[in-house]
Amino acid sequence: MPRFSKTLQIQQQPFDKPEWLRVRYPSGENYDKIKEILRNRNLHTVCEEAHCPNIAECWGGGTATFMLLGDTCTRGCRFCMVKSGNPRGELDIFEPTKVAETVAALQLKYVVLTSVDRDDLADGGASHFSFTIKAIRQRDPKVIIEVLIPDFNGRISDIQRVIDAEPDVIAHNIETTESLTPKIRDPRATYQQSLRVLRTLKDLNLNIFSKSSIMLGLGETESDIRQTLCDLRNVKVDILTLGQYLRPSKGHVPLVEYVPPERFNYYKHVAEQLGFLYVAAGPFVRSSYRAGEFFLESLIRRSKTAS
Repeated sequence: MPRFSKTLQIQQQPFDKPEWLRVRYPSGENYDKIKEILRNRNLHTVCEEAHCPNIAECWGGGTATFMLLGDTCTRGCRFCMVKSGNPRGELDIFEPTKVAETVAALQLKYVVLTSVDRDDLADGGASHFSFTIKAIRQRDPKVIIEVLIPDFNGRISDIQRVIDAEPDVIAHNIETTESLTPKIRDPRATYQQSLRVLRTLKDLNLNIFSKSSIMLGLGETESDIRQTLCDLRNVKVDILTLGQYLRPSKGHVPLVEYVPPERFNYYKHVAEQLGFLYVAAGPFVRSSYRAGEFFLESLIRRSKTAS
């Protein structure tokens, strides 16, 4: 298998957007239906807040990733489009019920819940995750629930609170390599803390499927990517996604390169050799992209049946 050199990694200028990164304008009956339901219930999705390039495909197919705890993040990562600020403890206590009602209205079989960071809350929003998971389960126990959690400042009690609500998949994103972390993430979101969170998930419940995600195109080297993959497997991460970083604005960290599809395939193969149960890799892949993909859904349902 060929190895990719640093010279190859920077051969294409980032301002020359390649053909494989073209997306269509979001539209369609399902897209309009989901948008109307979300607006009527004053709910947020990471699809909109993060300007996800897959919004047309996912919403058109009847899938959405709900973003809990409002639309204002207490952290300021330099890659993220979600707005930063201080929500000052503001919380919609009816949000768990509204999300559960929306999941039922859309007849979803696989639900993804994520959130902004809420360092202004005593538990970082862990109890809100728990209430939302339980509200969904009360309406349909068969729904597969994936949560993408913040680091909760490493507090084990808050991680435990989410685990106790029994989601099927718990994700926490490492985002990038260790050397690039200080450049692109908020100072409170360290590489080692993210690894500790992922390790804690398995220490507290070995049967939970754990998941993480890495962005490419920020100037990472192949050796750094390989080390990150090894670090994730060492803390028993099961599911991995690899996607292209797209600069949201000139105020965000600059893009170094557009990574070609064949290199995503290469890293997918490397990750699979390391033992990840499931790997999704490609320019448009995001942490919650195609969360209900057939293989992953089947894997989780088989696990449920076996237990």
